[in-house]
Amino acid sequence: MQLTLDDAKTKELLTEVLVELMQQKRSVFYELILDALEEVGLANAILEGKDTEFVEESETRKEIQKLLG
Repeated sequence: MQLTLDDAKTKELLTEVLVELMQQKRSVFYELILDALEEVGLANAILEGKDTEFVEESETRKEIQKLLG
């Protein structure tokens, strides 16, 4: 017996499987999404940092100490 699936049926089955997995393993998907968002945030921070001027560590320390006061 040979089983054949067209693209529409394959997409439908995959959608059903993903929805069921999300419902049953909500915490796993939550962690995956959280990790992905953190990676996007880190990538954005790196890109933003490339466009900013370098600041000496001693200046940064002084500014932090002023803020902490």
